[in-house]
Amino acid sequence: MTPTARIYATVTGPVAVFTDRAGHTEPVTTTGTEDIRHAVVRRATTEARDAGTTLELITSGDRGDHHLLVGADGTLAAYPDAEHPPLRADRTTPEPPVDSPPTVTEEGTETEETPAAAETRSETPRASFIDPTAVSRGTGLLARLGLTLPPTPRQLERDRQVGAVSRHWAGCRTIAIANGKGGVGKTLTTAMLAAVYGRHGGGNVLAWDNNDTRGTLGWRTEQGLYDTTIRDLLPATDTLLAADAGVADITRYVHHQGADRYDVLRSNPELLAVDQRLTAEDFDRLMRVAARYYRLVIFDSGNDESADRWLRMIDSAGALVIPTLTAPESAESARLLLDALRTRDDRSRQLAGSAVVVVTQSEPGRWAVARRIADAFDPLVREVRLIPYDAALKAGPLRFDTLRPATRHAWVAAAAAVSDGLE
Repeated sequence: MTPTARIYATVTGPVAVFTDRAGHTEPVTTTGTEDIRHAVVRRATTEARDAGTTLELITSGDRGDHHLLVGADGTLAAYPDAEHPPLRADRTTPEPPVDSPPTVTEEGTETEETPAAAETRSETPRASFIDPTAVSRGTGLLARLGLTLPPTPRQLERDRQVGAVSRHWAGCRTIAIANGKGGVGKTLTTAMLAAVYGRHGGGNVLAWDNNDTRGTLGWRTEQGLYDTTIRDLLPATDTLLAADAGVADITRYVHHQGADRYDVLRSNPELLAVDQRLTAEDFDRLMRVAARYYRLVIFDSGNDESADRWLRMIDSAGALVIPTLTAPESAESARLLLDALRTRDDRSRQLAGSAVVVVTQSEPGRWAVARRIADAFDPLVREVRLIPYDAALKAGPLRFDTLRPATRHAWVAAAAAVSDGLE
């Protein structure tokens, strides 16, 4: 949110003086036991809605000094680079009554409770301290301000999406990222989805570079302690599947992404395809290892749709994600893949029908093109998600925390769409 004007509120006890963006002042009061802070935020939201833009709200007074951004859609956020000490906790209702203690006589002995009183007490149901309807929400700023505003529809949907990407299934799940054309966003889609699942779900996510021909996932992610690739893992599969193998033994063969909390199984981009092809049997052995050590595997596929490892990836995938950029060739390749899968066999046809297409805006100012591509795919697949242009995705290391907030939200939404199709 980028503010275009300032508004002010000075709080004194149960009333406040509000100054709108034109400099006019007016009193703000509450009804009943409502907190004055709620009324101030409500008035500020109305002002932002009337302005049609985000406003900068500065409050001061006996409830503390605060610097906020109020959106036209009702969103509330801390102003960048501002510090916000929590407001005092004010009790607006009296303490609930508690059971009276036993009466103590002057001799220091407790009086006995009468049988009638004991019977009355036993018939009265005990009130629980736990509210079964309470829902935990990630509204840290509102909690620090002592506000309990109802969540907006956008906040509720974001909460639902975070819940979806945090999900743990019984057994390993697999996601194939596929498009037969190179340079269409397969690697960045793999890394971003893995980061979302790893960060929100607590790790145990593997991004597998399933590529015969110079896969670049290893180039765009962090290297771990050991300079190993899938060629090093293959001869170690029996050892890793042994009954006495430890959970940390896989570490020698994968590259952990510290901040994003997922692991990368690299191919070797320095070798020719003929030197690192996998048979269907090789793929199955590696998959058994992956399923033992990880709850979720995301395949960054190659471009050879006839390769054994590509076909076995499709056969074992629980979900299919088809990335495309805002370019005609990229979108056409994605469409051809869907057509080919529909004619391959029944399972591939079901996989295509339940696929998620991710359209990434490859250049600034091409959002209308992205929207047209998304609309064209919408009747063909289960869901289409758009990712706005972000320079951090163009080149260099792929790190979730380098993205703009809008891009991060878009990737969480995309990952949630994929989760919704996994069983």
